[in-house]
Amino acid sequence: MQLTPVTLCFLLRDCPSGTEVLLGLKRTGFGIGKIVGIGGHVEPGESDAEAVVREVWEEVGLEVHQEDLAHAGVVEFIFPARPEWNMSCRLFTARKWSGEAAESREITPEWFSVEALPLHRMWQDAEHWLPPALAGETIDVVVVLNEDNETVASIRYPSTQG
Repeated sequence: MQLTPVTLCFLLRDCPSGTEVLLGLKRTGFGIGKIVGIGGHVEPGESDAEAVVREVWEEVGLEVHQEDLAHAGVVEFIFPARPEWNMSCRLFTARKWSGEAAESREITPEWFSVEALPLHRMWQDAEHWLPPALAGETIDVVVVLNEDNETVASIRYPSTQG
């Protein structure tokens, strides 16, 4: 099965009210209208880390360095009704960057409390893997979507299965 390599980076900051994460309202393309993580496709010849550094810069204007990225796991997304959408998504977190988040053609960035994620405005699968990823767990999950390409048919945790 062919999986398109993509990346997501979750920038985290500590505030008096607790930890916040930078997410964004998707303005164009895949996932339009949803709150999403910052990231995108890995270009030919790029490493996952290089891709996420580039995507963070392109989407929200923040400069993140590869050495400041923490590996947070992998989520494979399987779309049986649209196999060309299948993707393997490498997750990163970062607590260090420079600049101020700015809106781009693709993303309107917004900080959210990690304790009050806007899951009702995100892809349905996010509730299964995003909270533990932001809590420091390393994610290894396969998400299979239903025929509507929106709702979750199943969640598998390959590393915990014998």
